[in-house]
Amino acid sequence: MIRSRIRPIALLPLILLLLIAIGLGLFMRNPSPAIEAASSPTEFRTFLPLTTAPPESTAGVPHVSHIFQIILENKLYDSVIGNSSAPYLNGLAQQYGLATNYYAIRHPSLPNYIALIGGSTFGITNDCTSCFIDELNLVDQLESAGKSWRAYMEGMPSPCFVGDQGKYQQKHNPFIYFDNIRQNPSRCNKIVPFSQFAQDLATNNLPNYVWITPDMCNDTHDCPTATGDAWLHTWVPQILASPAWQQNGVLFITYDESVGRDGSGCCQEAHGGHVVTLVISPLGKPAYQSTTAYDHYSILRTIEASWGMPRLNGAACACTPSMTSFFTSAAPGTQP
Repeated sequence: MIRSRIRPIALLPLILLLLIAIGLGLFMRNPSPAIEAASSPTEFRTFLPLTTAPPESTAGVPHVSHIFQIILENKLYDSVIGNSSAPYLNGLAQQYGLATNYYAIRHPSLPNYIALIGGSTFGITNDCTSCFIDELNLVDQLESAGKSWRAYMEGMPSPCFVGDQGKYQQKHNPFIYFDNIRQNPSRCNKIVPFSQFAQDLATNNLPNYVWITPDMCNDTHDCPTATGDAWLHTWVPQILASPAWQQNGVLFITYDESVGRDGSGCCQEAHGGHVVTLVISPLGKPAYQSTTAYDHYSILRTIEASWGMPRLNGAACACTPSMTSFFTSAAPGTQP
């Protein structure tokens, strides 16, 4: 009996066809990670890949001890700077650092808050409440760098609260949107009512990174500029008197977005309007104004540069400048 023999080389076309078929099958099951899925305007799940870059080596960005961030709401730059209803904020702008050419990322509020700690809006375009995100964020970076953190939310009824209540609105709390924060009890319980801030301030028990969201009135969303200015006049002097700030700390005060149809922007990514941003630090240049074009990713990049952390998403873009010029060149601990 004659047995047929198949040469190995004759199998190659069959093997290639099989590999192509398998590859097509995998592609159909797992489309490109850049494709975003949204089941409804209020439910969004992103699959965008994380983009990072190595830590920045930026002369002039000092290694600060503590970082404070206060986010205010919905005001045009020109409606705040020079406004007699905001004498305290204008005094800070004259005494410390003012970014005169700073822009929000987009409208409405939530995408800007997400951008400030995520380096991206992750495709979120509205103030949704269930559009949770499975992505890395600033908290991951902070904890990897050994930095403590806490987010203080005025009007929040209890730690790790999900939802809206009274003058507290979830859309102004970006931390709760990230799955790896919200679903991790030890992390989620670091999102606390603002009432704890006074206690932590008095006992000098502040974390390295402090985020503060005033309520819907004190952030000027629902109340006049003068109301927000009075709130700042109550709390900022206490921050500036704390050892955490005085021992090489920095305070950023910024507005989340402009108002109306202001779609002005800069830096390739920003289209949310012209807003006020202050950089207040004992390591900063006094009475300094910068005309450099900055956006929310610039604050994130500056934080990352100060603490030697990788740059996250939009903060890694060559279009995003660090806020280097606000600090004195002789600042102690300056990164080489």
